[in-house]
Amino acid sequence: MDKQKAKNIRRARRVVRVRRRIQGTATKPRLAVFKSVHHTYAQVIDDLSGTTLAAASTTEKALGVAKTGNIEAAAAVGAKVAERAASKGVKEVVFDRRGFKFHGRVKALADAARKAGLTF
Repeated sequence: MDKQKAKNIRRARRVVRVRRRIQGTATKPRLAVFKSVHHTYAQVIDDLSGTTLAAASTTEKALGVAKTGNIEAAAAVGAKVAERAASKGVKEVVFDRRGFKFHGRVKALADAARKAGLTF
């Protein structure tokens, strides 16, 4: 087994373990973060009804970032998802880092979402 496959398996196990405890509701939805090599994605999800309330990613042209796989782009995604969640009336969320370490792009996204008005 190569290193990357083993790393992905370990992350998938962390995701399952954390999701046993974290669940988004209508009053306090889940802010899920995913990062690939080139892009960063964020969604505000109500797990009880199975709906996505707000989403943002670096694949959007309207975000206006030059490079998509860096901390500045992740911060822009965090601010945009917080703005869209606020327009839907969401002020408080549960943060789900999806098995990624809380540093770099994940931390930048979380800090920008907090600065834009989300509490978690």
